[in-house]
Amino acid sequence: MTHPEYLILVLGMGIVTYLPRWLPVILLTQRNLPEWFVEWLNLIPVAILSALIFGELFVSSGSRHLDFLNTKSLAAIPTFLFAIKTKSLGGTVVLGMLLFWALERVL
Repeated sequence: MTHPEYLILVLGMGIVTYLPRWLPVILLTQRNLPEWFVEWLNLIPVAILSALIFGELFVSSGSRHLDFLNTKSLAAIPTFLFAIKTKSLGGTVVLGMLLFWALERVL
C-alpha cells in the first residue's frame, strides 16, 4: 500500500468508528426523550459490563461450560459484597487481589 492509501484507510476507519457514536448525539440532543427511554438507556452500561464480567468469572475457557466454583468466582463474590458495603475502589481492588492470590495458593 502506498502512503495515500494508508491515509484513506485511516480516515475511513475514523469515520466508521465515530459516525455511529456522534449520529445519535447530534439527532437526540435537540429532543425531549420520554423518561422510560432515558431510564432504559441508563441500563446499557450495566448490561454491557455484566456480559463482559460473567463470561470471565463463570465460564471455563477450556471446555466452555459454566463453572461457578472456580478461583475467580470464589474471589469475586466476597469482593463484590465488600464493594457494595464500603464503596471503596482501592479497598475492593486490594481485597480482590488478595482473595484471588490466596485462593490460587489453596486450591
